[in-house]
Amino acid sequence: MDSKLFVGNLTFSVTYEPAGNVLAAGPVVNVKIVTDREAGRPRGFAFVTMNTK
Repeated sequence: MDSKLFVGNLTFSVTYEPAGNVLAAGPVVNVKIVTDREAGRPRGFAFVTMNTK
């Protein structure tokens, strides 16, 4: 079963890899960094899907 977590208060320079490494509680399946449509830069939050047992 997978758990989807909201991760807020991220720096605007965050990329996929560091965001996945922030949560060392289990294996990260997917990271979706939400970006601004017009500017194309991160908005400071993400959704992380983790594999739970």
